[in-house]
Amino acid sequence: MGLNIMKNTIIWRQHSDNPDNLSNFNTICQWWSNLENQEVNLAQRLIPDNGNLDEIDWQTQQFDEKFIITAPQVRGITLYGKKQNQEQQFNFTASELELNLDENELYIYLQSRNNVLIKVWQTQVKYETISLTNFQLASQQVGKDCVILLRDKEQKVEVSFSLKTDQQLYLLSQLAKILKLNAKLNLSPETLSELLNMMQK
Repeated sequence: MGLNIMKNTIIWRQHSDNPDNLSNFNTICQWWSNLENQEVNLAQRLIPDNGNLDEIDWQTQQFDEKFIITAPQVRGITLYGKKQNQEQQFNFTASELELNLDENELYIYLQSRNNVLIKVWQTQVKYETISLTNFQLASQQVGKDCVILLRDKEQKVEVSFSLKTDQQLYLLSQLAKILKLNAKLNLSPETLSELLNMMQK
C-alpha cells in the first residue's frame, strides 16, 4: 500500500526491515510535533476496494475539518493532538505514515481500520525566497552528512544546510544530467561516468 512515491516523501511502515525506517519515523514525529499552534486540515477517506489511492477525491467534503492543533505528540506509534480550546484529545494509531515534504502533508494509514486513510496538512505554508546569483560555495563532510555553505557578500547573506546520504546522491544525479547535456563544460569521461553510475543507484 502507498501513494505514488515522490522524491521528497518520507515513509515509515510498521515491522518494515528498511534500515531508514526508524530515522524516517523520527523525522515524521518531529514534523508532527512542529504543528503546535498551527492551523491544519484533517480529512479521512475510504480506500477503494481495488486499492488504487489515485481514485481518492481529496476535494473538500462536508465532514472535513480545519482547526488549530495543540499538544501534538507521538507516543509509541500513536499520534496525539488537541483542537484549540478543547480538552479532549484525539489520536491515530498508525500502521504506516507517509510524509510529503513538498506539499507539507501527512498520510496516516490506521492500524484499526485498514480501509481508511487520514490526511493532515497545513492550511497555508509561507516560504521566504532568497535569490543568490554571485555567491561563494564551500562544503565540509560531517560524519555521513555533507554541510554546504553559500555566501553572498553583496547581499550579506549566508546559507548553511546539511545533506544526508540520499540527498547527496539525488543532488549528484541531477548534476550528472546537467553535465551530460552541457557540452561546453570541460569534464573528463571518467568523472561523468562516475556521476552517472551514482545516478543509477
